[in-house]
Amino acid sequence: MKMSTQYKLLLIMAVLFIASCKKAEPIVISPEYFHESVDKVTEVMIHDIFSPPVASRIYAYPNIAAYEVLAKSNVDYRSLSGQLTDFGAVPSPKDTINLNYELAALIAHMDLSKRLIFSEERIEQFRDSLYQIWEAKNSSQFNTSKAYGLQVADFVAAWMDKDNYKQTRTMPKFTVDSDEPSRWQPTPPAYMSGIEPHWNKIRPFVIDSAGQFKPTPPPPFSMEKDSDFYKEVKEVYDISNEITAKGDSSEEVAIAQFWDCNPYVSVTRGHLMFATKKITPGAHWIGITKIASRMAGADVVGTVHAYTKTSIAIADAFISCWDEKYRSNLIRPETLINEHIDDSWEPVLQTPPFPEYTSGHSVVSGAASTALTSIYGDDFAFDDDTEVAFGLPVRSFKSFNSAADEAAISRMYGGIHYRTAVEVGVKQGRDLGAFIVNNIQMRK
Repeated sequence: MKMSTQYKLLLIMAVLFIASCKKAEPIVISPEYFHESVDKVTEVMIHDIFSPPVASRIYAYPNIAAYEVLAKSNVDYRSLSGQLTDFGAVPSPKDTINLNYELAALIAHMDLSKRLIFSEERIEQFRDSLYQIWEAKNSSQFNTSKAYGLQVADFVAAWMDKDNYKQTRTMPKFTVDSDEPSRWQPTPPAYMSGIEPHWNKIRPFVIDSAGQFKPTPPPPFSMEKDSDFYKEVKEVYDISNEITAKGDSSEEVAIAQFWDCNPYVSVTRGHLMFATKKITPGAHWIGITKIASRMAGADVVGTVHAYTKTSIAIADAFISCWDEKYRSNLIRPETLINEHIDDSWEPVLQTPPFPEYTSGHSVVSGAASTALTSIYGDDFAFDDDTEVAFGLPVRSFKSFNSAADEAAISRMYGGIHYRTAVEVGVKQGRDLGAFIVNNIQMRK
């Protein structure tokens, strides 16, 4: 018996009515969504090969946008409005009935991240796959949350666009225009020009100026064998020969490899075979933030709080460090050792393309470890698996500070920094990190 057209229409209407009466499920956002979003940003930055200073900026702004959305709905957290340089209050939502703040925060994070990288389609694919799931689950909640997340992203983007980054893109490249023997020179194998010589002109987030934490100067340049500076050059050479002589059993070489974090390495360098490393120092500490947040069982707002505070410390650390790098403009160990001691010597790690003093990884590690210690405590032991993806084993640390100390000394083991750059650098980072911890109040 054939079904009549009228009956078919009635049946379809009944099905649609039942479906419309079904209550939409709320969209649940877990901390893992934010870990995945941050990991996606790291993945794209590796692909796009961003320099360490630029990478720090890419982490900071999306985290701030996400945090500000969450601070609107959580009585335990304070807005960063008025606490970050020139940062005003983000707009309040117009519609709160169907607003999911955690969803809006994640959308703000993804949208701002997409604006800051080159390979936008990689973020878009990740974002769109989630959009489809959320819209199918609860279109009203998704659309309301999306509208607010994008509104906050626009607000933070407008503030971001005034940080002088665009202006620095048009400033002159760094040139070696002096015969001064202490002056930095491009190093093998690519002999790249010094990267980001104008990074000290980027607007800081919390510190009052790029020079606020200006470190003590390095030892006066001298290649006289009884000078303090020459002794530091010779120390780098002697340590390198000693640790590489141990071969695969060298703990010092393992430490150097683990903390390499040089996005420009593309070939085998040094006395041993190395995996290609493409994350930045900031990315490594963002990875540690993820590990700590998971171990602590942090909820969404706690997770975003940790990412935001740590990324702000990292960003200001790069501004401070790069200010000193191009002021002291100190020559790297590789150049001097090849010229004055051993013309066939190569460092364990490939020398990165910018001046030596102070050690960037040391400054950033000091700042990031101080921020994380303020959140999770000074005895927070953890296993760092950040480098497993690059073929390196897990390393264990009893605290964030012990990890920072190892990251700092790794630069000497790697043959790319003198002792003073390491020791003064990690102090510079810790002093800056303490200033940030004491001058932004995120928890009420």
